Amino acid sequence: MSETTHDRAVTVAPPSPDDGLTPAELAAKYGLTVSGARPGLLEYVRQLWGRRHFILTFSRAKLTAQYSQAKLGQLWQVATPLLNAVVYYLIFGLILGADRGMGQDVYVPFLVTGVFVFTFTQTSVMSGVRSISGNLGLVRALHFPRAALPISLALQQLQQLLYSMIVLFVIVVAFGSYPSPSWLLILPALALQFVFNTGLALVMARLGAKTPDLAQLMPFILRTWMYASGVMFSIRIMLEGKPAWIADVLSYNPPAIYMDLVRFALIDGYTSANLPPHVWLAGLLWAVGIGVAGFVFFWKAEERYGRG
Repeated sequence: MSETTHDRAVTVAPPSPDDGLTPAELAAKYGLTVSGARPGLLEYVRQLWGRRHFILTFSRAKLTAQYSQAKLGQLWQVATPLLNAVVYYLIFGLILGADRGMGQDVYVPFLVTGVFVFTFTQTSVMSGVRSISGNLGLVRALHFPRAALPISLALQQLQQLLYSMIVLFVIVVAFGSYPSPSWLLILPALALQFVFNTGLALVMARLGAKTPDLAQLMPFILRTWMYASGVMFSIRIMLEGKPAWIADVLSYNPPAIYMDLVRFALIDGYTSANLPPHVWLAGLLWAVGIGVAGFVFFWKAEERYGRG
């Protein structure tokens, strides 16, 4: 049996100009980037500005849906902090006498203002913790700057606070503090608090994305923070006789500063003597410091959100 061997022509490809290049060099040569890679900080800010309509719409939708299953609906936005204020008044005002040094016409607006303003920070922090872990479907399905989520949820809490302020104005007037030019100071005070809250929400969003159990721990931390911030009592009056540095530290913690600024703006009997020195500067430094640091901290982990 004979066997015939046929020569087969073999085509050899010419050498490629890309031979020997590393993947990183190839990507740089052809302008390729990693899918989902973190953009530069300025580009990230530009992308967020481009999503500003989404941020606003998302915050409004969350606000509308928050109490959609309750019969009283959006009334709970005001009723919840107001009921908290009533409980605190019964315990701290009537039973424990935390109103010493203040008459009822000052203490009741003092207390309600503190509850409403601290609740603004409290709910912003809790929303921030869950902003990534609670929206994983959205994070994994769509490409957008992830900071849009904690920012929109902080904005939702600001809108909720503005509804509550209507009730606060009524209470303040009912106890003898009438509208005056000083009420305009509420606007910069709440603007500073919003920037601070947003920065803190961004920090908690990154931590909460990595450690979902943080959402279970935060209520205890926030409750401790509330008692240390003078929501129900004047810090300096309650700590009279204690080392002065303790009152100084507590008076300069951010919620205490923003509560003091709003109280000073609204309540006639709450004068500048009740404020720590340079309170506006302190409020500005907290807002800018935490706002910028929180934004950068969140941005540095941008490519990791929704993975794993």
